[in-house]
Amino acid sequence: MKTYKTLLGLFIISLCGIFVLSCGGGNNQITLQWWHFWTDPVIKPVIDKMITDYETANPGIKIEQTGLTWANGHEKIVIAFSSGTAPDIVELGSDWVAEFSYSDNLSSMTEAVVKDTAQFLGWTPGIYNDSIYAFPWILGTRVLFLNRDLLNQAKFDEKFVPYNWGDFKQACFGIHNLSDDIFGFGSNAAEKHRLYKKVLPFFWALDGRIISENGKYAVFSSDKAYKALEYYKSLHDSCSLVDTQRRLEDAFLDGKIGAIISGDWLLKRIKNENRDINFFTTLIPGPEYPGKSFVGGEYLAVGKTSQHKEEAFKFIKYITNSQNQLVFCKANYTANPSSREATKYPFFKDDPNLDVFVRQLDLSRMTTPTPKWVYIEDIIETSIEEILFNEAPIAETIYEANTKIQELIKPQ
Repeated sequence: MKTYKTLLGLFIISLCGIFVLSCGGGNNQITLQWWHFWTDPVIKPVIDKMITDYETANPGIKIEQTGLTWANGHEKIVIAFSSGTAPDIVELGSDWVAEFSYSDNLSSMTEAVVKDTAQFLGWTPGIYNDSIYAFPWILGTRVLFLNRDLLNQAKFDEKFVPYNWGDFKQACFGIHNLSDDIFGFGSNAAEKHRLYKKVLPFFWALDGRIISENGKYAVFSSDKAYKALEYYKSLHDSCSLVDTQRRLEDAFLDGKIGAIISGDWLLKRIKNENRDINFFTTLIPGPEYPGKSFVGGEYLAVGKTSQHKEEAFKFIKYITNSQNQLVFCKANYTANPSSREATKYPFFKDDPNLDVFVRQLDLSRMTTPTPKWVYIEDIIETSIEEILFNEAPIAETIYEANTKIQELIKPQ
């Protein structure tokens, strides 16, 4: 009897082991660690479902998420790479990709994704030495928001749209002259990581560059930078409310500003707060025709020490496919998918404001991919602050900035 019970017990244990293995456990189970920043209570469940669907379709794969914050996420990623504890997949801001690819922390994904490059926007930050190290996921650009009622009060036609700098300045000054408490334009205060993103589009509209294409020379000091800053300063000094981005948006929604540059988060705010404002969006104007805008984004990369690179690349291609980007954008009411196929869906095309953001993506530029960007950004932003707020001469200030940038990028 005792022998019978022993044999029965061993049989049951064996069955349990077979069951576990058949369910993807044991040595057949692969767990991918994914660090990302989407912990928002609206978006997190959407991502959770995408992961559940993926795990169901791929029973041998488990995706383990870790939420990061923009306040300290960069620091945590740096520490993880330095200590050899980096995740398999990590979300990086577009300005960070160069830092980690140049320091040999990321795996090249060229062979895995090269066939997909034509179907996605925003590859520039992810490329180093002709290899791809990060996949564009969700992009972010800025467009021009205008108050139609204020334009009408300033005697502009109902169909008026400022296509160039002349039109735009005329509209801003016309609105500014309506009343002492109405401003034509919203110019950003000295907010780090924000101000330069509103000024550079005017520079890029003139095809200006910060660093030469070969990466060897600083070329910020130019007549293009001078003209762009001169134009922006003319708006800043003469017809603008100068404040933080949030307060400028508050004033715009309250009908106190005629035009501001903002992102699609303002569309979401108008919708969620049910704001009653007669506004429209349009492409940021250039000297003669629509110009350029700033574009950044969020990228997915694979750590060089990952033991499951092939599986990680496969998951990245899944989470960034056009259908998942559409689901993500619908949930977040955003209009910046990297997938070209996704931009063609009715969700974007049937909404005039979302469509403007999609069209602006093709007329946008990213900052130069360089591991020194965080320092270059500070130099540019400081020079803009000096010009706008301390009356520093434009030519001398951009020359000094150029000298500092050149010192940063020269070969060591």
